[in-house]
Amino acid sequence: MEIRGPVELPSRREDIELHTSDGLTLVGELALPIDRDPVATIVALHPLPTGGGFMDSHIIKKASARLPALAGVAVLRFNFRGVTSPRGTSEGSFGEGEDERFDLMAAMEFVRDRGLPHVWLLGWSFGTEVVLKWGLEAARITPIDGAILLSPPLRRATDADLAAWAASGARLVAVIPEFDDYLRPPEAAARFAAVPQLEFVAVEGGKHLWVGENQTRRVLSEILARVNPGALPLPESF
Repeated sequence: MEIRGPVELPSRREDIELHTSDGLTLVGELALPIDRDPVATIVALHPLPTGGGFMDSHIIKKASARLPALAGVAVLRFNFRGVTSPRGTSEGSFGEGEDERFDLMAAMEFVRDRGLPHVWLLGWSFGTEVVLKWGLEAARITPIDGAILLSPPLRRATDADLAAWAASGARLVAVIPEFDDYLRPPEAAARFAAVPQLEFVAVEGGKHLWVGENQTRRVLSEILARVNPGALPLPESF
């Protein structure tokens, strides 16, 4: 079977609920390798809800569809508050990147309670803002190996947030598309210079939404290069 587009490889998939400290129930899914314990865990935070982002935004859904089988990685994805997908609707309403703090904390409590290993935060677009603003606080609930930022716009995250990551020494990776709609590599390099440990990846020809199989495979490969490099290169068939 050729691996491309919406192909979903075998895994153990569980519909889950997250419960926030401000009283909301969020819907999501945990995908696990079918025949082994996971070697690492991705907590995926989706793009902007008011722009159509949800837990099925294609890079996040493809990570969940492919990486448990191909790389032995667990993928937790969920709808931020007020967001609807085929899985269902999370309670609440859009929190402008502030109230989503509680959503991330609930996800990390779930990860902690399940004993999932080697946790990486993965944000895409708006999801990167939540990672940068609240990821270090979330890491107090259960430790993280690092965080990966896909197409970070740096609109809500502040210089103070970047300074906190710099001071923490925590591993941080930014994957910047050449033709991003909001923050292209030269501007991104200048903003992220405040974080000396940052791993900066500029993707030639990349666009904010990472449309197409070539861009999908590049992004998933950049993720695995940090989360489980022994699984590379990604196979093209299964």
